[in-house]
Amino acid sequence: MAVRQISSNRCFGGLQKVFEHDSVELKCKMRLAVYLPPRAESAKCPALYWLSGLTCTEQNFITKSGFQQAASEHGLVVIAPDTSPRGCNIKGEDDSWDFGTGAGFYVNATEDPWKTNYRMYSYVTEELPQLINANFPVDPQRMSIFGHSMGGHGALICALKNPGKYKSVSAFAPICNPVLCPWGKKVFNGYLGPDESKWKAYDATCLVKSSSGSQIDILIDQGKDDEFLTNGQLLPDNFIAACTEKKIPVVYRLQEGYDHSYYFIATFITDHIRHHAKYLNA
Repeated sequence: MAVRQISSNRCFGGLQKVFEHDSVELKCKMRLAVYLPPRAESAKCPALYWLSGLTCTEQNFITKSGFQQAASEHGLVVIAPDTSPRGCNIKGEDDSWDFGTGAGFYVNATEDPWKTNYRMYSYVTEELPQLINANFPVDPQRMSIFGHSMGGHGALICALKNPGKYKSVSAFAPICNPVLCPWGKKVFNGYLGPDESKWKAYDATCLVKSSSGSQIDILIDQGKDDEFLTNGQLLPDNFIAACTEKKIPVVYRLQEGYDHSYYFIATFITDHIRHHAKYLNA
């Protein structure tokens, strides 16, 4: 489980690093960003995983969100992986921006030719934590997850499918009900096949509806002027309704004037870091 350092930059007393490793799940080289706060020099810290959205790499979050100051203050190691396998030479993987490269959607594909490499769910929930635990000063028992858009979808399903694994979860503008939105229908049909009953295993709203309830506290921020909210890609109301019915605690904040961009994320990122620190440092 070796990692190779690509870059290292001092940031708010800690270090923002980028690494490369050979992924067993994805069968390709993968890059990931790791922020090590000053506290990591002398003690094991909680691990907070960030999942990015469509078209992103490990770079978007670490260069645009400004999370490092809050992570430094709260002593959190923050891990940001890439969003899909890279360079697998699969026919069609680069044909569209919302399927294939940069669009792993955090599922384990079951259809050819994707099923060999496109296993982002297992990568995020199993291989990546094992890699981080083996190579960095983190406490394996203190782990949380958050993300944006496609990555918000990923964070919600990872937390809901693994009760007790994550101490907390939050999301910015998550794709909440992908079985009913154009993005979800496209990628689920491609990765999981035409049987829509199989799609529900990777849909946060469906997971809540079929659950017995969860004690994990969920924080969601959504920009009111988000074009993807307006055109029906995100469907947060469906998720909130399902959580209300199942009595799952969720704080949903509709932010006036904000869109889907990293300006929106940067504005509220400190709130999300605090949300996770409350549980990770308890």
